[in-house]
Amino acid sequence: MKFDTPAGRNPIDQQKVIGKPTDRIDGPLKVTGTAPYAFERNDVAPNHAYGVIVGAGVAKGRIKRIDAADALRAPGVLSVVTYENAGKLGKAKAHTATMLAGPEVEHYDQAVAIVVAETFEQARDAAKRVRVDYARTKGKYELKAVKDGAPIAKGDKMKTARGDFAGAFASAPVKLDATYTTPDQSHMMMEPHATIAAWNGDELTLWTSNQMIAWAVRDMSETLLIPKEKIRVVSPYVGGGFGGKLWVRSDAVMAALAAKAAGRPVKVALARPQLMNNTTHRPATIQRIRIGADKAGKITAIAHQTWSGDLPGGGPETAANQTQLLYAGDNRLTETHLAVLDLPEANAMRAPGEAPGMMALEVAMDEMAEKLGMDPVRFRIVNDTLVDPEKPERKFSDRNLVRCLEEGAQKFGWDRRNPKPGQVRDGDWLVGLGMAAAFRNNMNMKSGARVGVDRKGMVTVATDMTDIGTGSYTIIAQTAAEMLGVPLDKVVVLLGDSRFPVSAGSGGQWGGNSSTAGVYAACVDLRRRIAQKLGFNSDDVTFADGKVSSGNRAVDLAKAAGDEGISGEDSMEYGTLEKDYAQATFGAHFVEAAVNVYTGEIRVRRMSGVYDAGRILNPKSARSQVIGGMTMGIGAALMEDAVVDPRFGYFVNHDLAEYHVPVHLDVPHQEVVFLDTLDDKTSPMKAKGVGELGLCGAAAAVANAVYNACGVRIRDYPLTLDKVLEGLPVA
Repeated sequence: MKFDTPAGRNPIDQQKVIGKPTDRIDGPLKVTGTAPYAFERNDVAPNHAYGVIVGAGVAKGRIKRIDAADALRAPGVLSVVTYENAGKLGKAKAHTATMLAGPEVEHYDQAVAIVVAETFEQARDAAKRVRVDYARTKGKYELKAVKDGAPIAKGDKMKTARGDFAGAFASAPVKLDATYTTPDQSHMMMEPHATIAAWNGDELTLWTSNQMIAWAVRDMSETLLIPKEKIRVVSPYVGGGFGGKLWVRSDAVMAALAAKAAGRPVKVALARPQLMNNTTHRPATIQRIRIGADKAGKITAIAHQTWSGDLPGGGPETAANQTQLLYAGDNRLTETHLAVLDLPEANAMRAPGEAPGMMALEVAMDEMAEKLGMDPVRFRIVNDTLVDPEKPERKFSDRNLVRCLEEGAQKFGWDRRNPKPGQVRDGDWLVGLGMAAAFRNNMNMKSGARVGVDRKGMVTVATDMTDIGTGSYTIIAQTAAEMLGVPLDKVVVLLGDSRFPVSAGSGGQWGGNSSTAGVYAACVDLRRRIAQKLGFNSDDVTFADGKVSSGNRAVDLAKAAGDEGISGEDSMEYGTLEKDYAQATFGAHFVEAAVNVYTGEIRVRRMSGVYDAGRILNPKSARSQVIGGMTMGIGAALMEDAVVDPRFGYFVNHDLAEYHVPVHLDVPHQEVVFLDTLDDKTSPMKAKGVGELGLCGAAAAVANAVYNACGVRIRDYPLTLDKVLEGLPVA
């Protein structure tokens, strides 16, 4: 099924099930501990062994010698796999570095071996007995040291320009030229990367924690050099991913190699420190923003230049993405530079691009509003646009940023804000209010499903879509229930298996809208088949209350299915609407923060947001996603910082004791409001993604609130005590 014209009225618009706040149908399994995660699949892999990965002890160099003799003599050890005995391997196109080092080492903690033993303790002990000699070479580990020579990254929209930015900026009566930095960050998902691998002859099955099933099959095929048809990937439950599990990592590859060597299933889980140095991370950025405006506050010139780093052959953090679309201005420039760094692979982390980009842009907008003497909300409204600023002939499919700003300000009590920093005090605390816009591009992905009805009227949906904690099971069930006119308890959803039709997968905020659109397409096919079987005109048929009706004739859905049942299968593909219309999600963040006058401690007291993301398929799980993003925004603003050792090229604070993320006491009550909007250009669901929107701009709103509270403007994230104390007024 192809979506190439705006959606008209369809069964989803009934909203009998879709759009209702609904408990997650997988919730009982998770709270009772009976949802099986990858490492727990003892039922499918009896007599499994355990594997422990040995990581590289240098960040760049060459392996001179690997001595595994002591490890092989250790109790319970079955095998040790290294590049010397693993056989011929490829490198997946999606991987920047190889999953198994040798003889070259590309980054610290890159897998150099896996030790397989009867028990985990035996494998862990033996892994310490593997001796590796390296020839260390000099590497580059600090972005600021290589920034000046970094070229424009390769790819679409890495440099954009319109009008005469230099001339307009030079002549602007009010201007800002500021540089902001964001640090490396780690996904730190609750469930670490974990895999059980089992071979049956030349066929491999992986029970793994992964967001994108079809990508996993592809990447394993390219790495192991075996046909995709010989690989099965199963991932029905994922305990968090945030982009860190978009592509298979060393746990999957090394488990497969270990299982082949041991001749039995092997279970591998990465230790917490390996999540930071063995897998991927969000790269640090340096961002220079220049804004020029007339005295009325209209932006006449805007430029956003960004720098980030990755291993050779990697990609940039596209932190200028939102600046290409968010605000008006005739004279524009964006540049995305990519430096080569020898740190572990930099790659997607929740809302790649916009998350760190908004941390800079929305503080710059706050600073510019202050220079103009304008209210920050008003400044953003004045510079709203209903067309792509770089391509004015391209309209937005639907854009309600101004509504978000106005309604958010009203609900939060923004009119009580004192625009002069450091004026409101509550005991030992200086109190301030801050805000920021929220923006994240909308993306659609081809997605398929199979939907069937059995003789009892039970509906079963099968798709390789994953649920990474986002509520995929529930919104997919809601879609099928709406389309086929049955209650939710009549729907069974099967996810996360490469034997099912290929879906969009979970990532980039595309999963919810795209996967449900794929289920919609399969349901349309099934409705057509049922109508034909009953001799109905498929254009006039109605599915409601467990019946199929046309004119004055009605048949129970179960009876229509018959003893053998009936099924339909299809995928939703997309035409040119994404190119014809700019598609994005919008919002407005508001924060109240307090700064202790003696210690510089920051506490977020209140947080709210109003969001525009088309039809909200399940307001309950959507709110959960948004407050999760807002919470990550607090972390990005105040504490998250993967600290690089510039001597040895690794992240020092590689555990949850030292890499700090927000805990319950750091997070206040969070109010979330969704606008009641539909976007008929995105899909038949008329929805857009929402899972990453809550993060985009949240950190900047915190930073702006801190500035309003105490008058200390910090452009170097995170806002730690030392940075606050430097400029804090005498108590």
